[in-house]
Amino acid sequence: MSRLLRNIPRTVALAAILLPSLFAQTAPAPPMRGFTSIDALMQDAVAKGAIPGAVVLIGHNGHVVYRKAFGSRSLEPAREPMTVNTIFDLASLTKCIATTSAVMELVQQGRIRLNATVASYLPEFAQNGKEDITVRELMTHYSGLAPDLDLKTAWQGRDTAYRMAMQSRPANPPGTRFVYSDINFETLGYLVEKISGLSLNDYTARYVFSPLGMKETRFLPPSSWIPRIAPTQYDEQNHMLRGVVHDPTARRMGGVAGHAGLFSTADDLSLFAEELLHGTRILNRAIIEKMSTPQNPATGPALRGLGWDIDSPFSTNRGELLPVGSYGHTGFTGTSLWIDPTTDTYIILLANGVHPRGGHPVTDLRGRLATAVVDALNLTVAQAENYRLSRNTGYNESIMAAHRLFIRNGDVKVGIDVLEDHNFSDLHPDAAHPIRIGLITNHTGIDARGQRTADVLAHAPGLALAAFFTPEHGIAGKLDTTQIANSRDEATGAIVYSVYGDTDAKRRPTSDELATIDALVYDIQDIGVPFYTYESTLGYFLEAAAKANKPIYVLDRPNPIGGAYIQGPVADAGHESFVGYSQTPIRHGMTIGELARLFNSERNINAKLTVIPMQGWQRGDWFDSTGRTWINPSPNMRSLTEASLYPGIGMIEGTNISVGRGTDTPFELIGAPWIDASALARYLNAREIPGIRFVPIQFTPNDSKYANQLCNGVNIVITDRYSLDAPELGIEIASALQHLYPNDYKIAALDTLMRSKSTLNAITNGADPRRIAMDWDDALNAFQTTRAKYLLY
Repeated sequence: MSRLLRNIPRTVALAAILLPSLFAQTAPAPPMRGFTSIDALMQDAVAKGAIPGAVVLIGHNGHVVYRKAFGSRSLEPAREPMTVNTIFDLASLTKCIATTSAVMELVQQGRIRLNATVASYLPEFAQNGKEDITVRELMTHYSGLAPDLDLKTAWQGRDTAYRMAMQSRPANPPGTRFVYSDINFETLGYLVEKISGLSLNDYTARYVFSPLGMKETRFLPPSSWIPRIAPTQYDEQNHMLRGVVHDPTARRMGGVAGHAGLFSTADDLSLFAEELLHGTRILNRAIIEKMSTPQNPATGPALRGLGWDIDSPFSTNRGELLPVGSYGHTGFTGTSLWIDPTTDTYIILLANGVHPRGGHPVTDLRGRLATAVVDALNLTVAQAENYRLSRNTGYNESIMAAHRLFIRNGDVKVGIDVLEDHNFSDLHPDAAHPIRIGLITNHTGIDARGQRTADVLAHAPGLALAAFFTPEHGIAGKLDTTQIANSRDEATGAIVYSVYGDTDAKRRPTSDELATIDALVYDIQDIGVPFYTYESTLGYFLEAAAKANKPIYVLDRPNPIGGAYIQGPVADAGHESFVGYSQTPIRHGMTIGELARLFNSERNINAKLTVIPMQGWQRGDWFDSTGRTWINPSPNMRSLTEASLYPGIGMIEGTNISVGRGTDTPFELIGAPWIDASALARYLNAREIPGIRFVPIQFTPNDSKYANQLCNGVNIVITDRYSLDAPELGIEIASALQHLYPNDYKIAALDTLMRSKSTLNAITNGADPRRIAMDWDDALNAFQTTRAKYLLY
């Protein structure tokens, strides 16, 4: 969804289905060399009483390379040695192995949609404020539901559990906070049964375990398995649980639940892990990629796939060295599975940590084991830098940016710097006949030494600065009027043509103006949203260059709010204008050079375009990572904070509110005389919008809307810019104003800059903003595919 970081592709071998000879049941593993540290680690854990016993199985490059049992299967009522074929209560591994696989198999069939509301499949679920919770939010633990059903009261049976799940009430607004919840997967288990018409145990046996040859994996193990099952602990009646699920909720539900109840062996789990790494028998590669890459809202430190854990407080079994981008899960009884596609490795630890009376946490052991495996296999594992940010499903990019990127404070060379390094050869200077340059620029066009691009080009050998073309706000970037006249630059003597005014004709160069030049050069710092008109000026000059058969060079500069984020509604077709040149989303995550490439091709302009790319800029870099000095690109864009808020606050400023123009902090506050500041702040803070808090405020703008009038509103404070989805923030504010002040707020003008009728209609009709944001996904996914063709970094 728009508020979420989109999928991050990994280097995964798309091999054919592995032959059975690769698996432990049908062939011996290669010799176990170099694993003495793992032997010692596990033996020490048993000797110190950290666990009664365990089975460890390690797969690497399509082979089981380590498979051993340690300690005891049972201590009470009688001691039994652990064996490699011991059957374990997998506890919460059930969520991934069984329920997630079943749900994704139904997603693959098109019978479940991830962004569909749960209530659209289970109508009873809509009770008590859950009507907008989606399947995706259940699978990522961002539904807002409590950790588990109430166990303080005496209840029994799946029907009772179903009724309790349907009647449960969110503890937090959906999509705002990661809370690990068994209710999520209990509900998903019911969803599988409703859609398929089969019980969860029958569906998974038929469509997951049987196709993979997992003959010793199932709910409700038969009595013949009991001798090989590792017991867990005593129940409330002082009976040792052996072959009966340990989880109390799953036990009350009869042993079959979406969150717990599955039993299996290490060998069977190796079949499953190999399938996720290389197979296509139950799920296609695209589905596996989707479920095992970040899919959660950008709301905090937890990275979750669909069912799978990636980087959260529960992912200690990743160890110290395996990268973010690998994935796995744990089970309360002492079980865990971690899979790393980059190194083609998986680690299975099945321990009876709760036997015989609880109190054997294996968290530390899991992490130490994973680290020891990396060392034993001599793996060279790059960290998140190995993962190029891309959104081939249009999802989750912002989250990975938050986890992998940091402030580098490095020096980025922008296009003009690179051009200077190349001694202007990209412009093909001609000493005998200097090339007459028409420079589209303003005060932001400077190089790393603080020299104006205009002065640099004016003194470059083989070039002649013939004319300037200046966009909105003029050559100095200080004018806030449509009446900008032509002038002459004192330093160079070149004429300065204004290409901004109140008509379309005034915003384009004339044929007479272009007749005196040989080539156009564009060098302006953009902000990264379509209604910031420097982008439209670029588009107009591409058109003019093509019409006049002149080459055009775009000197690239950073997108100051990062190139990893794609958010907001995509503009409706046919709504192109000077405040929206093309069908891009509100936050497109592209540099001005990349946009030039997209405009030129997608709009069939076909100008003779050359982009001079930057050096040292990465897609996740914000402006404060570049080492360059901030220059206000326009009078009301005075900081990176304001630029970060601008995609949302600028989007809604067409309505009858002040967005702080005429104050010292434009775009950091909104207000109007008819607003109750405290009520609005209270309402918005209760929405728990990620990365943002609201403080009631009064202000009097000296310009623009409500000039010299006292406005009541909110100051918008960014608490986590990586979690912020600014366009969604914009519709949250618009929805709040529509809800609180239906007679005062004039919402119709919202579409002036947003350019999405469906979004406007949804807000007008009172739809939840989070639901609206989810509906942007299909268009964002399509744009992501188009965008990928034009990226330079």
